[in-house]
Amino acid sequence: MTDRSGDRVGAGRVVWRGLIRDVPGFPRPGIVFKDITPLLGDPAGLAACVDELVAPFEHEGVELVAAPEARGFVIGGMAADRLGAGFVPLRKPGKLPRSALGADYELEYGVERLEMHTDAVADGIRVLIVDDVLATGGTAAASARLVTLGGGELVGFSFIVELAFLDGRRLLGDARVESALLVD
Repeated sequence: MTDRSGDRVGAGRVVWRGLIRDVPGFPRPGIVFKDITPLLGDPAGLAACVDELVAPFEHEGVELVAAPEARGFVIGGMAADRLGAGFVPLRKPGKLPRSALGADYELEYGVERLEMHTDAVADGIRVLIVDDVLATGGTAAASARLVTLGGGELVGFSFIVELAFLDGRRLLGDARVESALLVD
């Protein structure tokens, strides 16, 4: 693994990076799942990780942080707090109690959908999207569609891990994308 500067990640470099575990064969054979739950359970590691996620956007006037469920909620809420911004949860269908906007995205095995309340993002509000992993880009692209459908201005994306070999950035157009860990 390399960090976003291209440096090799060493054992003693930044402690939080060592808290992300590889789980081979999950959710199916041939996949190596990046498990961030050990990171979520380590207060110092989690705080350092979130600080690194928001640092590139500290002076970008972020007013809202949006994040897809479920792991995105944890880091997204913390990122919003660090930036002095509000938080918008992007939910699976049927989980929001009021009128919602939706955006579909494709998976290898079907179609999924994200939703947010229709009034979650006001016109012109500057929104940062935060999530744990950028893989194929489908979830991130759907998140961006929701933000823009709601009238928001997309500031960019910030991810803990980017699986570069899956080329998820191709679905994100010219948007700014920051990743703390790049997996080649």
